[in-house]
Amino acid sequence: MTTDEQVIDSPAGWVRDHIREYVESNGERGHEWRPGVHTLLLTTRGRRSGQLRRTALIYGRDGDRYLVVASHGGDPRHPTWYLNLLADPLVRVQVGADVFAARARAAKPDEKPELWRTMVAIWPDYDAYQARTDRDIPVVILEPVDG
Repeated sequence: MTTDEQVIDSPAGWVRDHIREYVESNGERGHEWRPGVHTLLLTTRGRRSGQLRRTALIYGRDGDRYLVVASHGGDPRHPTWYLNLLADPLVRVQVGADVFAARARAAKPDEKPELWRTMVAIWPDYDAYQARTDRDIPVVILEPVDG
């Protein structure tokens, strides 16, 4: 990913507005979405279009790693951003003012229970989303990489 490539923001109006505020303020507005709930911006490469796609997601931490949940509100389908990172796990992340490259992967079955608890402590609705679908909702680990 290069910084001169055009990025297409989420088609959801409120998410697009959140992203715009986050980017325009260099993360000063939008990083804390609700009290105690922080968001990051995740940019993936579209698996079919090849275009950069950006969305805002609630995140947690596990050491130096960032965690996000591919919940899609309990929809039976994975969110598009998750399908994109399965095709190309190299992503760009913005946390506050910090922008960095990362490698994304779904938590392995032995890792997921602890990471799921971490994320449910931040956003309890994740348990309700999982109850709403037969799909196993992934916890995604974003590991910063050099370059």
